[in-house]
Amino acid sequence: MRVLLIILVMAGPCVAMADIVVPTRTIRAKEIIAPTDLATKEQDIPGAISSQDVLIGQEARVALYPGRPIRVGDFGPPAIVDRNDLVVLIFDRQPLSITAEGRALGRGAVGDRIRVMNLSSRTTVTGFIRTDGQIEVK
Repeated sequence: MRVLLIILVMAGPCVAMADIVVPTRTIRAKEIIAPTDLATKEQDIPGAISSQDVLIGQEARVALYPGRPIRVGDFGPPAIVDRNDLVVLIFDRQPLSITAEGRALGRGAVGDRIRVMNLSSRTTVTGFIRTDGQIEVK
């Protein structure tokens, strides 16, 4: 009985390994992640992504390097509005509805909040990006 106890103590704690997703090549920021860009690696890193399905079609927010783990903040939905794009500003509070042309002062994906300059008045407003690329001003 003592011999068994000594062996367990000397072996140390058992560490379970899990699969994580790593890039196969350098993926630059703003690039769309494709299935061929990813591989799995047996390693246990807290906060690392473990499913390729979550990453495919997403946009890299930072540079991703081969063999390094990908974390939640490293990717997101693809941007549909880029900085300096001409966009339509919409203010819609029934019965009042106003549209104006604006220039995006940032980039973002659907649902992101960005600043936009109204080209008519030269004022800066903030709004949310809609699925059609228009900016809804609150």
